[in-house]
Amino acid sequence: MRILIWHVHGSWTTAFVQGPHTYLVPVTPDRGPDGLGRARTWDWPKSVIEVPPDRLRDEHVDVVVLQRPHELALVDQWLGRRPSLVYLEHNAPHGDVPDTRHPAADVPGVTLVHVTHFNRLMWDAGTAPTTVVEHGIVDPGHRWTGELDRAAVVVNEPVRRGRTTGTDLLPAFARAAPLDVFGMRTEGLAEHIGVDPGRCRTQDVVQSDLHTELARRRVYVHPVRWTSLGLSLLEAMHLGMPVVALATTEVTEAVPPGAGVVSNRIDVLTDAVRDFLADPLHARTVGDGARAAALSRYGLSRFLDDWERLLKEVTR
Repeated sequence: MRILIWHVHGSWTTAFVQGPHTYLVPVTPDRGPDGLGRARTWDWPKSVIEVPPDRLRDEHVDVVVLQRPHELALVDQWLGRRPSLVYLEHNAPHGDVPDTRHPAADVPGVTLVHVTHFNRLMWDAGTAPTTVVEHGIVDPGHRWTGELDRAAVVVNEPVRRGRTTGTDLLPAFARAAPLDVFGMRTEGLAEHIGVDPGRCRTQDVVQSDLHTELARRRVYVHPVRWTSLGLSLLEAMHLGMPVVALATTEVTEAVPPGAGVVSNRIDVLTDAVRDFLADPLHARTVGDGARAAALSRYGLSRFLDDWERLLKEVTR
């Protein structure tokens, strides 16, 4: 098939474009939000082709994967027609949960696809047909060494996003273990939360180095209160890292017993971080369990098979 999809979520798209199709990605001269083109920091295959908007009317398109509400208007403007439509929702709803109505709820001919069962449960989709295709991860391999007795956190814009990302919980975790926080726009985080910079270091490393750097830390901490399901959590599990996470949204499904510690009690979580730091062998054992669980549920082949079945259904 020839699939039109905007470059919106780099990590997710990296898995999606590993399939057997041709992927048309809009590109504009400014490479703005509606025309980022091919990824520069992820390894995408040659089957991902950049197409300027003014050329899309001449392209054969079997299916469009929408990811943002305004993209349907771009389809009408740039293609002048509507091929088969799938709306992929990456996020958990915000607003009047659980009464938040999805933008695709009233759009005829659109199949709404969620990335977690929690999201499907919480969004009001109206009469739109819905399904779930859970995440798939391009396996980075077992890289955990745990050589640094520090905890890793991955979060973008923690200062701005505040309680959503659990930024206010970081001081408690920093007392349990020194933190290395990776992500975009993390500058000034230690000062913002009132923690000594040595207990809360921030880094924005390039994507190609992130997995290696994460795997050098003893444990992965996921303090996010409200998100769909952080791909960084699943990536850390693939790396063989033990994980400590809040028991919110889809986390209780993603992290089974033996793969880490999941709780809504901060004392339980911080005690777990201390235990992993103090006992590298325990950390390795739990990390092996995390990797096995992630490969079983979030492996790339299952993800691509699920999407293959769905794409055939919507284009039949």
